[in-house]
Amino acid sequence: MTLMEHLAELRSRLIKSVLALAVGAVVMWFVYVPVFKWMFEVLQDNCVPGRDCAIIQTDPLQGLSTRMTFAGYGGIAIAMPVLLYQVWKFVTPGLYAKERRLAIPFVFCGVVLFILGAGLALWTLPKALDFLISIGGGTFNQFYTPDKYVSLVVKMMVAFGIGFEFPILLIFLQLAGVLTPALLARYRRWAMVGIVILVAVLTPSGDPISLAALAVPMYLFYELSILVGWLANRRKRRRAEAAATS
Repeated sequence: MTLMEHLAELRSRLIKSVLALAVGAVVMWFVYVPVFKWMFEVLQDNCVPGRDCAIIQTDPLQGLSTRMTFAGYGGIAIAMPVLLYQVWKFVTPGLYAKERRLAIPFVFCGVVLFILGAGLALWTLPKALDFLISIGGGTFNQFYTPDKYVSLVVKMMVAFGIGFEFPILLIFLQLAGVLTPALLARYRRWAMVGIVILVAVLTPSGDPISLAALAVPMYLFYELSILVGWLANRRKRRRAEAAATS
């Protein structure tokens, strides 16, 4: 493909991705009320005994901005299958025919991992809230504005979901020849430090519970991607040897 053809392809993929995000945002806009009620129940369940926990609106526009934030980040989750497919279709011209057949497994694994990451964020949320509330000594009444609280929850879910896409990125880079299992294994100590720093930036709460809950799986994914890359390279070598002897 020429440069102009690449740019035209990129524009097409971006337009389709934006449309998918818009559709996802509309869907999340209409499910906002029941989801927000559940978020408030989580807050109440983790309130310090004897202290008040409430969500208060301090700005007439806070309700609108909160719902828009929820719809925007939720739209990313809804549109994730389409986004992953568009990414795959954009990079397939540079892959071999056998690698192009991995589109469906790539999208399926990406969606499953994103859901697992978002689910882990929801499981971590009560523990993170309990830590954040108790770190102040448990002497404060908890009054949150809706935009701050909703932003914390949805950003945590998206951050964990994106973090769980880490192994797919590493495996793809190995298939494309950009990275090798030996190189990843050589720099695993640096990778551990880099993962902790990245997770500290990704997680909006900044608490150690959320950091550990995301950093540990990401490092395990790092090791898993090395194993997958090594197995893929061994299969390629066997095929090459078989082709040379035939």
